[in-house]
Amino acid sequence: METRVNENNIRRKDLITSLLTGLIIGAIAGAPIGWFVHQYYAEQRLAQILICREKNRNQPEATVQQICGSRF
Repeated sequence: METRVNENNIRRKDLITSLLTGLIIGAIAGAPIGWFVHQYYAEQRLAQILICREKNRNQPEATVQQICGSRF
């Protein structure tokens, strides 16, 4: 009975090519996703600040800044 081992050696060139391909695909897919998520977060944060400012509109500006934070 003969046992034969099929060796699948992974070469360094294959690893580097695979890594670069993954980085390129990740950058292409990740950039738009990150931009959309950032826009959503910015809108939500602005809405929270405006609601907080509306709730505390009778307070002095310094107090409102301390409670609600800055828009920027």
